[in-house]
Amino acid sequence: MKIKISSDSTCDLGNELIERYNIGITPLSVILGDKVYTDGVDITPQQIFDFVKATGNLPKTAACTEEAYAEYFAEFLKGNDAVIHFNISSKASVTNRNAAEAAKRFKGKVKVVDSLALSTGQGLLVLKACDLAAEGKSPDEIVAATEALRPKVNTSFVPDSLEYLHKGGRCSLAALMGAKVLKLHPMIEMNEGQLYASKKYMGGLTRCLKNYVNDLVAEYPHYDSTRCFITHSCCEKEVVDMVRGLVENSFSFDEIHETVAGGVITGHCGKNTLGVLFISE
Repeated sequence: MKIKISSDSTCDLGNELIERYNIGITPLSVILGDKVYTDGVDITPQQIFDFVKATGNLPKTAACTEEAYAEYFAEFLKGNDAVIHFNISSKASVTNRNAAEAAKRFKGKVKVVDSLALSTGQGLLVLKACDLAAEGKSPDEIVAATEALRPKVNTSFVPDSLEYLHKGGRCSLAALMGAKVLKLHPMIEMNEGQLYASKKYMGGLTRCLKNYVNDLVAEYPHYDSTRCFITHSCCEKEVVDMVRGLVENSFSFDEIHETVAGGVITGHCGKNTLGVLFISE
């Protein structure tokens, strides 16, 4: 049975992995003022940073419509027996609802999975589905296995600034000012499809990221060693290399992928946000 795995652009997998695994991508839209861009296609993080600096406003995003999903699914089914599609958390966007409605048109050939994650937390489930499809698992088996893994996906990150989260209504002005004065960097984690601030780190970004990785080591002694993502919104190369070195020395992943967050995720977290994402056991 030939199965096509697809995902919203919010999976942030990068072109190399998308091409390697032949993943179908349904892009969301990023809106800067009166201009509409296609996530992962014709917008760069720097355009977003420049827009926010110039206007003081965050970009807006738009989900794929039900009709757009139906067109994508019909295309993905050409030459395939089934499609399994992954969405950003249903608690963050209406994409899952729209995709699920469109899937009803295809008489069970299209199955939609709410990742309850975002960015490469979602991407980890997408690649796990690709692994399972390559092993010959059925669509129902793949859906059941990936849905069971959702609580085990570590989707977490540390932002350099709370400015974007404040503008998006995800943190208060008091928290923003306090973070600036005390040089606080919270660890933002996803739990049951929603983002929460958990630990707070104090000091410069490099120091905070070192403590963040050390906390992940302590919290997750057992993990799926298949792959890990270091995903960031345009952090300096030296910072990313430092984090990669810590991950290499502290974990034993078969693959460590570095990816830059796409327009949708960057537009909500801001520059120099970084996360280390993997599946625990």
